[in-house]
Amino acid sequence: MSQPPSASSGPHTDHSACTTHDHTHAQDDAHGEAGQKSAAPSCGHTHTHDAHASADHAHDDHDHDHDHDGHDHHHHGFGHAHVHTPASFGWSFAIGIVLNVVYLGAEALWGILSNSLSLLADAGHNLSDVLALAAAWLAQHLSAKSPSARFTYGLRRSSILAALANAVILMLVTGGVAWESIERLFHPAPVAGKTMMIVAAIGILVNGGTALLFASGQKNDINIRGAFLHMASDAVTSLAVVIAGGLVLLTGLTWIDPAISLAISVVVVLATWSLLRDSLDMALDGVPRSVDRDSVETFLRTQPGVADLHDLHIWPMSTTETALTVHLVREASLPAGQTETLLLQNTVATLRTRFGIVHPTVQIESADYHPSCHLVDPHTV
Repeated sequence: MSQPPSASSGPHTDHSACTTHDHTHAQDDAHGEAGQKSAAPSCGHTHTHDAHASADHAHDDHDHDHDHDGHDHHHHGFGHAHVHTPASFGWSFAIGIVLNVVYLGAEALWGILSNSLSLLADAGHNLSDVLALAAAWLAQHLSAKSPSARFTYGLRRSSILAALANAVILMLVTGGVAWESIERLFHPAPVAGKTMMIVAAIGILVNGGTALLFASGQKNDINIRGAFLHMASDAVTSLAVVIAGGLVLLTGLTWIDPAISLAISVVVVLATWSLLRDSLDMALDGVPRSVDRDSVETFLRTQPGVADLHDLHIWPMSTTETALTVHLVREASLPAGQTETLLLQNTVATLRTRFGIVHPTVQIESADYHPSCHLVDPHTV
C-alpha cells in the first residue's frame, strides 16, 4: 500500500525481490536527472519520490550503482541473500500421467467386466489423479513465468488455484463414490473377487510408485502435496480393494465390496481436508501457516530505530513464496551507528532468512506521517 511521501522526509521503499530468478535492472531514462527515477518493470509497485531525489533506495544487503554510457542502473535483486526457486517435478508429472492413463483404461474396462464397484471407484480416483497431475504440472510451469506489465507478480498464484482445484475434485469424486457405495449396500451385486485383486494389486504399484515421485516436495509445496495426496490415497484404495476381493472370495459376501469402498471414501476425505483448508486460505490471501505473524511483528517492532508500525500484510504469492508489506515509523533520532539504509538491509535480510518471506516491501516513515490503512473500513466488524 504505497503512500505519498511527507514534505520533510520521503519514505524509503524496498522492493528487493521483484523477481525470483535474476537481478532486474531499472534504467533511468532521464540519464540521472533528479526526480526521474523509473521503477523496475517486473515489480508492479510504484516508487514515489518528491523533488528531493537524493533519498536513499536500499535494496537487500547492498545497492549497486553502475554508470554505463551515461545511464544510471539500480539493481533490484537478492544481493547475497539468494532465494532458491522450487524444485521442478516435470519428469515426475510426465511419468505419473502416462502410468495412470494406461492403468485407468485397463482398470475401468476390468471393473465393468467384473461388475466391481471398488474397481470402478478406484478408476474414478485415477481419472481425477490424471486431471490433478496435469493441473499441478501446468501450474508449476506457469509459476516459473517472469512478471509482466499486466501480471506484475507473474502467474505464481496458479499453483494455489491448482491445489484448491485438486482438493475440490478429490472431494467431489469421493462423494460420488460414497453415494454409490451406500446404494450398493442396499442392493448388493455379484463381483469377481479374483479380478478385483489382480487389477488392484497393479494399482498399488502404479499409484504408490507415482506418489513416491512427489514425496520429497509435498512437505513444502501444497501444489505438489495435492498431487502426492491423490496418488497416495489411490494406493491405499487399491490396497483396500485387494483386501475386499480376498474377503469376497473367502466369504461370498458381496456387501463387503461397497462397505470397504465407503470406508475408503471416509479416509480420503479426512486426508484431503487439510489440503482443502490450506489451499482455500492461500486463495483468500491468508497468512501462510509456515509464517508466524506475531513473531514477524515482534521482530519488526524491536528493530533499533523503529518506534511503531502499521499496514503489516503477509500473503502467499504462490504455494512456496510469501510476500510482505509494512510501514515502519522511525524514531525521531536513530540510535548511534544506525541508519535507514542499515535498518532496511537488516530487516529485509532477516525476513528472508528467518521467516522465509521472499518478497518483503518495507516503507520507512517519519513520526509526523501517520496515514491510516485504507483497507480498514470503520463500518465493518
